[in-house]
Amino acid sequence: MLVMRPAQMADLAEVQRLAADSPVGVTSLPDDAARLGEKIAASEASFAAEVSFNGEESYFFVLEDSVTGRLVGCSAIVASAGYSEPFYSFRNETFVHASRELKIHNKIHALSLCHDLTGNSLLTSFYVERPLVDSVYAELNSRGRLLFVASHPERFADAVVVEIVGTSDEHGDSPFWDAVGRNFFDMNYAEAERLCGLKSRTFLAELMPHYPIYVPLLPDAAQEAMGQVHPRAQITFDILMREGFETDHYIDIFDGGPTLHARTSGIRSIAQSRVVPVRIEDAEVGRGGRQYLVCNGQLQDFRAVVIELDWVPGKPVSLTREAAEALGIGEGASVRLVAV
Repeated sequence: MLVMRPAQMADLAEVQRLAADSPVGVTSLPDDAARLGEKIAASEASFAAEVSFNGEESYFFVLEDSVTGRLVGCSAIVASAGYSEPFYSFRNETFVHASRELKIHNKIHALSLCHDLTGNSLLTSFYVERPLVDSVYAELNSRGRLLFVASHPERFADAVVVEIVGTSDEHGDSPFWDAVGRNFFDMNYAEAERLCGLKSRTFLAELMPHYPIYVPLLPDAAQEAMGQVHPRAQITFDILMREGFETDHYIDIFDGGPTLHARTSGIRSIAQSRVVPVRIEDAEVGRGGRQYLVCNGQLQDFRAVVIELDWVPGKPVSLTREAAEALGIGEGASVRLVAV
């Protein structure tokens, strides 16, 4: 059974293996043991902390095969984007250029550097092994962390954002970066993202143009790349759009990928999930039902799985002993669940 749980320092080597295969642009998963170790340590401290409002905490989860102990995915949540430094985005805007005398009235698409999204909670670090991309476990890896938010709302902001990796070719070149960022840095897109992963995005973002960029002046390839999704990030995009996230207002400052945004209370896995009591059955249960994401609602011992259930709303949910053990719960406990 695949189980989602908080990452531990003992997972470092496995996490680095996952990071090494993540696409260029996922700067929150650098292929660097020291940075990943810092990420796991920060997550362990966040899970252990007593929190009454969202601050600098970050929560890093892994998807583990409970039989082999092998990790097959990971994902994370940052409680407050830009807590210690601004969180930069390009805001899509429309400027009006008009001449009454010439009877000309033009609307021009422009990009303005901003940090409007600073303070929102941020979904990051999504990775799932390629054979699982089109499986229900990609849903678990992405949406399981939303069940964690639903279980601990005081730790997160009223809105959630996520940067989706934009388009780049097999050589790691991005048309948007080449048209915009490369004019300010003598490095290609892959190198810029590598530096961001090892250090910080802010030091590069601060050197980006602070005046509006008129989109019609950009090369066609750069314009076409705006808001486009890297093929390996499409699964993340699709899952979150089904969750109620919206796009079009912001894009990433480096590769032009879309930045999704949603009110926390309106996210499907949060709004539609329910807390129900558990009944443990010795016999096999749930056959012929539908698949649900189920979590134990705990903090440091958080666990989430996918189970097929014959659950009737308003009634207790029946779990096998195997499922209950995977969730770390016993008879009389409660779980939070939502349909896949």
